[in-house]
Amino acid sequence: MTEEIREENINNEEFIFIVRCGEVALKGMNKPYFERMLLDRIKKLLKKFDGVRAYRHEGLIYVRAEKSPEGMTLDKAEQLARKQAILKEIGKVFGVASISPAMECASTMEDIGRTAVAYMMEAIEERGVKTFKVEAKRADKNFPVKSPDIGRQIGAAVLKGCKVLKVDVHKPDVKLFVDVRHDKSYVYQDKIPGFGGLPLGTNGKGMSLLSGGIDSPVSTWMMAKRGMMIEAVHFHSFPYTSQRAQEKVEQLASLVATYCGRFRMHVINLLPIQEQIVQNCPEEETTILVRRFMMRIAEELAKANGCNMLITGENLGQVASQTAEALVVTDASVSLPVMRPLIGMDKTDIMDLAQEIGTYEKSIEPYEDCCTVFLPKHPATKPKLDRILHSESKLDCEGLIKAAIESEEIVEIRPA
Repeated sequence: MTEEIREENINNEEFIFIVRCGEVALKGMNKPYFERMLLDRIKKLLKKFDGVRAYRHEGLIYVRAEKSPEGMTLDKAEQLARKQAILKEIGKVFGVASISPAMECASTMEDIGRTAVAYMMEAIEERGVKTFKVEAKRADKNFPVKSPDIGRQIGAAVLKGCKVLKVDVHKPDVKLFVDVRHDKSYVYQDKIPGFGGLPLGTNGKGMSLLSGGIDSPVSTWMMAKRGMMIEAVHFHSFPYTSQRAQEKVEQLASLVATYCGRFRMHVINLLPIQEQIVQNCPEEETTILVRRFMMRIAEELAKANGCNMLITGENLGQVASQTAEALVVTDASVSLPVMRPLIGMDKTDIMDLAQEIGTYEKSIEPYEDCCTVFLPKHPATKPKLDRILHSESKLDCEGLIKAAIESEEIVEIRPA
């Protein structure tokens, strides 16, 4: 059966991936800018692979990867592993709606038919496929055969070339897509979902308050998904918190960086501020006062590093410092807008997303958090701003913030 298939017009030397844009396609006159940013990001992430190129053509992005790059001889299993690694890397790029590994051929019915048969023969061999359905579309409206007829004719060619297959229009094992374009046509099965969002670097820069818990890495990831570049600040209370706790946060940050690229993390010792609060202010106000100092320090760092806003992992009502009243008092300490992408999410949804992006297992490892140092037995859940301001008047706020920033350590975070 396979001897009947002539493969001279089928590209068997490269893996071909069709990459579709999500919201980028809705950007009107700004669409070319967003597409360029998306393509640049894809190219940057694929630099680690030899023999790979990416380009834009007719509203889509194509990635081509040599199955065996020059100087390498890969067997079929190694080629498949290479294909999956490239696919996984493309899938991390924000702005990608879906990806389809495809086979390419000339735009004639004969070549499309041969390619579809070759594709389905491979599906039968690898996955034991028994039923299929063809869906066709003409991006090239000058192509002489209309989409419904393309589907019928290619379906007939597959039935003739792969005699073990049957058509099932309701629940096929394989939905075979045929995309006819001016110069080339493509045959593929999967539309693998990407994360969507907007290309990194198209929506400003934010300063994320990053801890070792579940929430803040997810919130950072969510803002990066909206096209925002990331800078981060992490607070510790050494020696009450350990070096291992900081290392955990750095590892979490590296996991986030696999999506948003390398960034800087400012590490601040909060202990001197906490000690002054404990010595001079009411115990029940400790949590909210510490939080306000953290926000002020983050704001100073944000302004010094070109950030437009602050990002936190706060979730309404989750802990004492995250009640509606506490958040209002916290926001009153800064002038920059505060982004809280998790504010209305259920904890289970946040945990599910953390698992999906790969931060959950690291987040649940035990560690010491500066927020639990000097934690009051009965924290104020409905703080009043005038009382908080009165308590802060007993402290040298500017001096404490300045000293904290001057003692900062900067850690360069690279993708894991």
